[in-house]
Amino acid sequence: MYPTQSVREKIKLLFIILYPILITQVGLYSMNFVDTIMSGRAGANDLAGVAIGSSLWVPVFTGLSGILLAITPIVSQYIGAKQQDRVSFSVLQGIYLSVVLSILILVAGSLILNPVLQLMDLNDSVRRIAKEYLIGLSYGIIPLFIYSVLRSFIDALGETRTTMLITLTSLPINVFFNYVLIFGKFGFPELGGVGAGYASAITYWFILFISLLVVLKVRPFRSYAIFKKLHAISLSDWKEQLKIGVPIGFSIFFEVSIFAAVTLLMSMYTTETIAAHQAAINFASLLYMIPLSISMALTIAVGFEVGGGRFHDAKQYSYLGIVVAVGMALLSALCLFIFNDAVASWYTSNQTVFDLIKVFLIYAIFFQLSDAIAAPIQGALRGYKDVNVTLVMSLISYWIIGLPSGFLLAKYTVFGPYGYWVGLSTGLFVAAVTLFIRLRYVQRTYVLVNN
Repeated sequence: MYPTQSVREKIKLLFIILYPILITQVGLYSMNFVDTIMSGRAGANDLAGVAIGSSLWVPVFTGLSGILLAITPIVSQYIGAKQQDRVSFSVLQGIYLSVVLSILILVAGSLILNPVLQLMDLNDSVRRIAKEYLIGLSYGIIPLFIYSVLRSFIDALGETRTTMLITLTSLPINVFFNYVLIFGKFGFPELGGVGAGYASAITYWFILFISLLVVLKVRPFRSYAIFKKLHAISLSDWKEQLKIGVPIGFSIFFEVSIFAAVTLLMSMYTTETIAAHQAAINFASLLYMIPLSISMALTIAVGFEVGGGRFHDAKQYSYLGIVVAVGMALLSALCLFIFNDAVASWYTSNQTVFDLIKVFLIYAIFFQLSDAIAAPIQGALRGYKDVNVTLVMSLISYWIIGLPSGFLLAKYTVFGPYGYWVGLSTGLFVAAVTLFIRLRYVQRTYVLVNN
């Protein structure tokens, strides 16, 4: 990162930061994307089982890993304020915290996974696949969380191209092990959808190994000597990270978990409906990587400018990010409409599932636009370290407005299962409006307080 003088320079730097983040996010999400597509080719039960397993795992992972995203604004502001000596200690504490969070997930999962699956109206095959998929995935939780911290550190330095390259090297590993474990190739057991969980775990260990080599051996990361001195656990530093990270994590959890909740509520419908819903969510979530990546880029850029006391520059970055996100969302919506049939055909050869996916994808267009506003604003607010109000707004928008309205539409109108998607769009729209109001307030407050 470096200070910029003009809007043109800001646009250039924002895209320099953004495009590697986007490729990285698409790469990471492609693992789930590949899991879903390959599992669908193994059968409807495999697709539904992986869908249920993913719906339970993704909110947990994104919520708790969101806590670790606190490293990005913390390190960005240290660098913006020229306090580089404080970086390595904070990153190491983040790694300690990531291990503790991973262990808590493993313990909690061993206690509640069976009861949760038993509460759902699933056939025995789908329930078994969902459980064993999550068991396979669990072997990669610790490396995945440690990598989340290292990635936040690397990105905070503005070196987003590095995490892009790490992710791209891991994709062939993921595709290969998905192929051999799902379909039983080259002497490996044929595990069906369950194999996707083990393939992801193997990939997470690979990513951690590569990222550790980079941090230890490559400049500018090795100059921070993250592991030169293994500091003792600092509860005060954990408190600082949790103070920023917990609201970020819960805010992300509230947004992601509403999609998971809808998938779980879909269990009252047929296996074909569950499979189609998950396929459509899977592709829509892939498109969501665009505003999410812009959000992460804004956290870095805004945090750097705020740390350096350049509040006007931070404000310009915020609005540039929103404009770029909305433009990309309009393009994505157009592609989703034009290539509706082609996208649906990726996921299934079952005609019933194919027809349902096509309809779900049309509804996905509407919440793409709201996401394009809400996600970048969240990223900008994190750059200001303003996270608590965002948490409350997310809770109200998604769980008090979005999900109940979706339930009522699905239960009592002709929308049926599509009513949930209308409810999701409503919640995202409310979030976009309220977050924009909050961003304006924070920008004015920073200028007043620091003048």
